[in-house]
Amino acid sequence: MSRYHSPRGTRDILPTETPTWRWLEAKFRSLCSVYGYEEIRTPLFEHTELFTRSSGETSEIVSKQMYTFQDRGDESLTLRPEGTAPIGRAYLEHGLGSPGQLTKLCYLAPNFRYERPQAGRYRQHHQVGLEALGSQDPALDAEVLCLADQLFQDLGIPAYELVLNSVGCPQCRPAYRDALRAYFEPHLSVLGEDDRRRLEVNPLRILDSKDPECVRLGDGAPGVVPYLCQECADHFSQVQGHLNRLGIAFILDKRLVRGLDYYTKTAFEFRTASGLGSQNSFGGGGRYDGLVESLGGPPTPGVGFGSGIERLLLVLEAVGVEPQTTPSPIAFVAPLGDGSRDRAVELLAELRRQGVASEMGYGGRSLKSQMKQADKSGARYALLLGEDELAKGEVAVRDLKSSTQESWPLNEVTRRLASMSL
Repeated sequence: MSRYHSPRGTRDILPTETPTWRWLEAKFRSLCSVYGYEEIRTPLFEHTELFTRSSGETSEIVSKQMYTFQDRGDESLTLRPEGTAPIGRAYLEHGLGSPGQLTKLCYLAPNFRYERPQAGRYRQHHQVGLEALGSQDPALDAEVLCLADQLFQDLGIPAYELVLNSVGCPQCRPAYRDALRAYFEPHLSVLGEDDRRRLEVNPLRILDSKDPECVRLGDGAPGVVPYLCQECADHFSQVQGHLNRLGIAFILDKRLVRGLDYYTKTAFEFRTASGLGSQNSFGGGGRYDGLVESLGGPPTPGVGFGSGIERLLLVLEAVGVEPQTTPSPIAFVAPLGDGSRDRAVELLAELRRQGVASEMGYGGRSLKSQMKQADKSGARYALLLGEDELAKGEVAVRDLKSSTQESWPLNEVTRRLASMSL
């Protein structure tokens, strides 16, 4: 047994699992292509200030969860805890947008957060996500939600809820913060230390508390809608109208907030009762019209969405979805004796060049041993190539499903199997 193991909060994704990951990732990439989102890949680490400026120094991510270190040049760097701020940085650095131009980007990437590991939440977790920058149009919020909803349907998740709220904007949010402080301050004695700190530095985050007493109090807290300015109220109303016209059901939840300072207006989560326990969110996002400006760029509205792959896979497992994974090899080349090995190696290469998924028995193993290996590989056909077959210019083709066998001309095998595998 190995003396070493993966660090707490991380895991190896084994060969038996990667076909399912590739299937999910392919679904996401295909859907993003249909909606016009182009893939971007940002570095695993960024300058720490990128996250402290955009996410807020008092956010949970910055204050408790970031993996930050000094490099040999004495620069403070941080492993990427979330995907949106790096995309905002890349958008500015490379001039990916211009005034009035819509830029639509998607990503598949690992993120890193120091938090207590739990169902589907790891210190290194993987996320699919997308960002649309350059438009304030509520129809763009609806597009992002429509793509996310279609992704979950295409994956086969049968039941989930889309939960919706607005978090206002810098103009109307201060009045709502004051209302929350006024509501919670008489109850300071029953609030935990973290919740008292939240109430002082950013009262909206107290609505996201998991403390049972705070949750109970939060049920009676004022909602944001009466405090929204006219622009935010109109935007929120239009988003809801678009969703109704698209037939996407949603639930309004006055307690829904986002944990990062750059969010404005629309906030949403997708939740399910399957496979995730009490932490039932498996995707979320919202609008962040102030992010690019906070990074030194011009005012640039944006809206985005992200979902953890590990959490999606837990949901799929809980509801019994069987992913359509990559098919097993169609052919298994079994050389019988040293005299046929060279030609078997050539045949294997010919098959693969023509796109026929193939394996071969190595190490001079017996026919019985190779047939066991062929069965284990999931191949449909075993190609038995011995000295007698070579002398006749043939291959014995055994159908491992029907247990029948026939001889094919050696120079016809690749063409025939290639036509079957298309």
